[in-house]
Amino acid sequence: MLGPMKPELMDILACPVCKSHPLQLTVVEKKGNDIVKGSLYCEKCKVTYPIEGSIPNLLPQTK
Repeated sequence: MLGPMKPELMDILACPVCKSHPLQLTVVEKKGNDIVKGSLYCEKCKVTYPIEGSIPNLLPQTK
């Protein structure tokens, strides 16, 4: 289980579908070192994973 989203997690996060690394981070809101709102984007899959309430939602997207 991931805790609050922090920039240093970018070193270990990969796309849950294709395992591509690194993901692209977009920060919308930050509180201290925690990323409260934003997104993670996989260039290979063209999928965006939201970060809300400091928690990245890396569940594979369903169509």
